[in-house]
Amino acid sequence: MEYLYQKVAYLKGLAEGMKINEESSEGKLLMQIIDTLEEFADAMVDVMEKFEDLEEYMFYIDEDLSDVEDEIYGYDYDDNEYDYYPFDEDDLECMEFECDSCEDNELDEFQEEE
Repeated sequence: MEYLYQKVAYLKGLAEGMKINEESSEGKLLMQIIDTLEEFADAMVDVMEKFEDLEEYMFYIDEDLSDVEDEIYGYDYDDNEYDYYPFDEDDLECMEFECDSCEDNELDEFQEEE
């Protein structure tokens, strides 16, 4: 948020460089606008700091909730119900299939075509 402070400082310098009369109605208005912008910049910095604190707090709450769910429901994310094994034709020696007519399981040896 440093850029907000830089812009407000630029406007203050511009107002001083233009030698705006702070006693005139327009000068008072412009200086009040610049002061208000500086207060907005301060408020934005405070809001962003609080937001970052809340974001960090929510992260820790999420971790704690995940631990509670694991404890209650017994989830173990490392123990998958289905393990994935990549297919490797070199490991395949025979194939099992069901016969359509007799519904019996048959084994057929895998033979490479040359």
